[in-house]
Formats: sequence, C-alpha cells, structure tokens
Amino acid sequence: MKQRKSSDANKSSDSNKLGDSIPPWSKPVAVAEVPETGQSVHLRADEATRAAIAAAAGLASLPRLEAGFELTRHSRDGVRVTGHVSATIGQNCVVTLEPVQNEIDEPVDLVFIPASASPSDSPPPSVDDEDLAVTDDPPEVLRDGFIDLGALATEFLLLGIDPYPRAPGAKFDSPPVDDPAAHPFAALAALKKDRGENGR
Repeated sequence: MKQRKSSDANKSSDSNKLGDSIPPWSKPVAVAEVPETGQSVHLRADEATRAAIAAAAGLASLPRLEAGFELTRHSRDGVRVTGHVSATIGQNCVVTLEPVQNEIDEPVDLVFIPASASPSDSPPPSVDDEDLAVTDDPPEVLRDGFIDLGALATEFLLLGIDPYPRAPGAKFDSPPVDDPAAHPFAALAALKKDRGENGR
C-alpha cells in the first residue's frame, strides 16, 4: 500500500491539487455515531462530483468512482477505517497522446484518533489476529470529531493515478547511446565549434 503522510504539513502534492477548500466529494461521518459493532459505508460519486474531481486532478474523464469502507471503534475515541477505493479513469498517453483508460483499486487502512490522544494510547495489536494488526501509517488526527470519507476516497484516488500513462505498445524511442548527437553536451560543443570557426 502506498504510504500516506498524516501530518497536514506533509500532505502529498497530489492532495494539494484539490486545495484546502471544501473537497468536491464530501461525506462526513461523526465518530460518535459509529456503533460498537462497527459500520459499513459504500459510496458512489455522481456525475457532477466525478466531473469536479476529474477537473481538479487533471484527468480527461472519470466515468466511475466508488469506495467501500468498514469503520470500527479504536481505543476509546478513535476509529479504524479499512476498505478500498476503486475507479475508472481516462487519461492521455504521454507518448502518443491518444486516450487511455485505466482502473484504480487502492486499499485503505487508517486509524483516526482525537487530537488530544497520542499514538501510545492505541491498544497493542494481537499476534493471533491479522485483522487487528495496526496499520503501517501513523494515526490520523480527527477534525471536530468527524471523518470525511468522500475526501478520504478522493485522496486515495489521487494516490493511485499513474502520472505517466501509456497506451498499450506505446514506446518512447530515445536516440542510440553511441549517437554523438544524443550526448547532452553535443549542442554546446557544436555552438563552441561554430564560434571558433567564425572567429578565425
């Protein structure tokens, strides 16, 4: 799973594409309302939401975006969120510029705790139950007692986007290594040569 920074000061550049304003997809859930038995949440973005996210993320299209989450209580006032974010995205091949469509399926496994709590407050994982193992990421800090699952799904969508999409079979033909013209300083050498000849 891709690593995700929990601190606001360390947000990824992908997340910053959406800015600090209200995200295009906002589905807040109050932690206090998550039952002790847990809660399942399935989200599917509508057409207007997908269009807004596609424009913010620089995608050619976003015909499908959905997420499935399992929310379970963690410690006293925290919540663990597991699940998947899946999407179908349209991009342009970086080689041929022709349209390409890619599928995204990003796993989510995060723990949210109140700002007043510390990571040491979290209970230790059970070695006999993989489902109770702690996540690789540090805990996230809850904001006003809510988790915005829409914003969370959008963030993991951005993490799953290939920044250099290629159409099947598309290749970038680089100059042969033994070609003198392919040398990075070939143009500079040619310029110096021309100046030397003109100065005679």
